[in-house]
This record gives sequence, structure tokens and C-alpha cells, in this order.
Amino acid sequence: MKALSILVVEDEAMIAMLLSELLAAMGHNVCAVATTETDAVNAAARCRPDLMIVDERLRIGSGIAAVEQILRSGLVPHILMSGDPLTGRSLNSSAVVMRKPFIVSDLNPAIQRALGNVAAALSKTDT
Repeated sequence: MKALSILVVEDEAMIAMLLSELLAAMGHNVCAVATTETDAVNAAARCRPDLMIVDERLRIGSGIAAVEQILRSGLVPHILMSGDPLTGRSLNSSAVVMRKPFIVSDLNPAIQRALGNVAAALSKTDT
């Protein structure tokens, strides 16, 4: 897999740091770490990430709302992370959901699924 530019949206500093270190060890570049909904939207516009890993619940704003705003500018593969089940929530069909705490070995397959979901969605619009 090629190195990706990844936006991490996480308001827990320790989790954001550990996730950033893990992604760097996998060969990816964390282009920004955002802690609020507004920061996430601004960071996505600034760094135009290849992938976003977004905590569903932020202290200020919503990770889901941030993703919805960002996707208005175009599809971006994304993984939503949550400690709670996201049942009953209206999520973008290309979203990949990971439960917290997650197993490190589950991260790469989730990234691959997120990239594949967007590729599939784009191929449907091309036909």
C-alpha cells in the first residue's frame, strides 16, 4: 500500500498521539490532528487527506457532522471510530466503522475497506 496522507480527528490527546505513531510506523503521514468539528473541516480543506480517521464523539462538535461537511467537497475515504455502537445513525455508505478499543491488526484492513468503498462509489458514478 502506498503511503497515505491521513487526517486524524480525535479529542483525546493520548489516543491521537498513539494513533499518529501507529500510522507513522505503518508508513503513512499524519497531515493533521484535529480535536473539534470545526478544526476537522478546516484541516481537511487545508491538507486534502487521502484518508480520515474520525472519532464519532468529540467534546466540541461531532465527528459525524464534520465528515458530512467535508464530504460535500468530494469523497474522502474515512473510518469512524466509536466506543458506542453506531446503530440507528445515518452514516455515509462509504464509511467504515471501528469500535474502540480496537485491535491494532484491525487498522490496516479497515483502511483498505475505506479506500475500496470510495473506489467502488466512484466507479458507480463513472458508469
